Amino acid sequence: MTPLPAQGGTTAGTTAVLLAAGAGIRLGLGPKALLPFRGRTLVEVLADALLDGGCREVVVVLGAGAETVRKVPGLQRHTVVENPDWQTGMGSSFKLGLGTARPQDHVLVALVDQPGLTPETVSRLLKAHRPGRVTAAAYRRHPGSERPGDLRRGHPLLLDATLRAEAAASATGDAGARLFLQAHPELIDLVACTPPPGSGQPGGKDLDTPDQLHLLD
Repeated sequence: MTPLPAQGGTTAGTTAVLLAAGAGIRLGLGPKALLPFRGRTLVEVLADALLDGGCREVVVVLGAGAETVRKVPGLQRHTVVENPDWQTGMGSSFKLGLGTARPQDHVLVALVDQPGLTPETVSRLLKAHRPGRVTAAAYRRHPGSERPGDLRRGHPLLLDATLRAEAAASATGDAGARLFLQAHPELIDLVACTPPPGSGQPGGKDLDTPDQLHLLD
């Protein structure tokens, strides 16, 4: 898995899937989608970041608290679907999202618990994507390191249209694309997306527990 620079791929034909079905049990504040962020809700800000970064459509997959989340004004410009099986884990939401995206599109998968997602990150992945490949955002384990092996694969994750069916078929339980990626490491291109030192941006960090609420600052 070799890190790649941005290199003139395509921004057309990509649907984003934002997985936002979880109940946020570990965080203890209800669905993460509804967390206040930049004067709106987290799900609104991240859905707009995906669209502003170059995806032509955003599919938002809801589960816990779907009736409330669906009423958020900023989601009206996006495609919203509800996963009745969200309690079975991310796999079912992943399948639903891929199945809802335009059939011929590449799919960029993002998580609602990563407030560091920016349009710039999305644009970087779209431009770096190569046909038949998986393009994944990667982040430095150690700030300031320049070693290729220091990159950790994360989200967003851009699946080529030709890989969608196999990736969806492998999803189960709490595993979305994970099992597919483990089976095909040779298909993955990493794109360095670590924020500049001193920027204060959280990058690809997940918001899982109360001690991480500072990521919303």
